[in-house]
Amino acid sequence: MMTKKRFPVFDTDTHVVESRELWEKYLDPEFRTLGKHSLWRENGSYGCYLKVNGKPFRDPVNSNIPRHAVWKPGMTWDQVGELDPKRRHPETPGATDPKARLRDMDAMGVDAALLYPTWFAEGFHLVEDPDTAWALARAYNDWIADFCKAAPDRLFAAAMVPLQSMDYTIGELRRIAKNPSFRAAFIRPMFIEGHYFTHPYYDPLWAELESLGLTLAVHPTSGLWNPEWTSHGQFIEKVKGRLNQYPLVAVNGGGPQAGGGSLDGFAFQSAPPIGHPIAPVLTGWLDNHMFVASTLIAFTVMQRYPKMKVVAAHGKASWMEEVLEKMEASTRTIPLLHYYPVRTDVEEMWEEGNVMLGFDAEERLIQKLPEDFAEKIVWGSRYPHHDTTSAWDAIARLAQANVSDGTIARMLGGNAAEQFGVKLKQTVGL
Repeated sequence: MMTKKRFPVFDTDTHVVESRELWEKYLDPEFRTLGKHSLWRENGSYGCYLKVNGKPFRDPVNSNIPRHAVWKPGMTWDQVGELDPKRRHPETPGATDPKARLRDMDAMGVDAALLYPTWFAEGFHLVEDPDTAWALARAYNDWIADFCKAAPDRLFAAAMVPLQSMDYTIGELRRIAKNPSFRAAFIRPMFIEGHYFTHPYYDPLWAELESLGLTLAVHPTSGLWNPEWTSHGQFIEKVKGRLNQYPLVAVNGGGPQAGGGSLDGFAFQSAPPIGHPIAPVLTGWLDNHMFVASTLIAFTVMQRYPKMKVVAAHGKASWMEEVLEKMEASTRTIPLLHYYPVRTDVEEMWEEGNVMLGFDAEERLIQKLPEDFAEKIVWGSRYPHHDTTSAWDAIARLAQANVSDGTIARMLGGNAAEQFGVKLKQTVGL
C-alpha cells in the first residue's frame, strides 16, 4: 500500500456513533426522560433496537456484526464478509473516540474529515415533539463540537437542526454558525410529517443557509429502522420479501396451496429468505436522486438560492448524468407549471450551481470520464461502515484509470475544501 501523496485529502462522508453521554451529560436535565423516549439507541447483549417516539425498531440485521461501525484500517471487504456472525464483534473505537479516529485517519491517508451522525441520521427527523427535538439537536451539536476539539483543523461537523420547528431550526443554525467546527447542516432526504423538502415550509431554511454561508449536507440512510412512508428503504425491503416466493407448478384455477400461495393459476412455494437487507444497496442513490431532481431542480431551490452550497453524500455521483439528460428533455417538452417556473437549460443550471455529489473511487463512469465530473464531486470513505475504503485505495484506483494527479487532488480534497470553506493542510503521507 502506498504511504505518500502530494496533496491533502478531505473525507466528506464519515460517521460517528453517538455515545450514551450525549443523553446522560449533554442533554438538558429537564429533557433527559423525554429525550430518551423520543430517540434512543440500545445496544444489548442479545439484541439491539432504535427507539423513536417510544416505539422500538428492532435491528433487521445480525447485531453481532455492527455493520455501521465494524471497519478498521487494513480490513478488506472480503475480511468483513468473513466475520463470524455467531460471535459478537465490537464497534471500531474511532466511531466514538476522537483520538482513535485521528489514528485511523492517519492510517487511511485522510487529512481532514466531515463527521455525520449514525443513529440521529436514522431517527432524529422522526421525533414528533418540537421542544424535545430542539433539546436533542443542541445536545448532539454540543457533543460533536467537543469531539472536534481533539483536532479543530482536521475534524469538522455537520450540525443537526430541529426541522420540527422552523423557528428552532433558524435559532440553532445561528447558534452553531458561531463555532468554526460546524461547516454544514445535516438533512436526510425523506418525508417529514407527511411532506417532502419541496414544501414551501423549508424556504426559510434555504435562505438562512445561504445567508450564513453554511453548506447543506444531504446524507441518506437505509431507513431500515424507520416507518415505510419516510423514504425508499422499507419499500425496497417489502419488494425483497416478494423475492422469497417462487413459482412451483401451474394449477387449474389457482387456489391456495399448502406452504405457499397462488396467483393467476400458479402455485407458489416459500424460498429461503435473503439473509441481509438489500435496501442499503439502493437507497443512497435513490434518495439523493429524488432530492436533487425534485427539490433542487424541479422546485427551483438552485434557482432561487443560487449562493447556497450543497453536498449530497453517500449516494454515488454517476447517476447525475442520466438525471440531467432526462430532466432537460422533460422541462422542454412537458412544462413544469407551478408557482416557480423551472429553467429549461437544466444542464447549464447544474454547471452554474453550487452543488456537489459524493463519490467513491469504485465508480467506473467517473474513472472513464473524470473530466466530466472533476469539478462537481467530493470523495467520501464511509468510515467506519462495513464498505469503507481509504484515501490510498481511492488514489490507487483513480491513478490506474489514468486520471491526472491534479484531477485526483481536486476530487479528493480541493473541491471539498472550497465547498465547506475549510483551509486544508496536508498532515498525512508527507
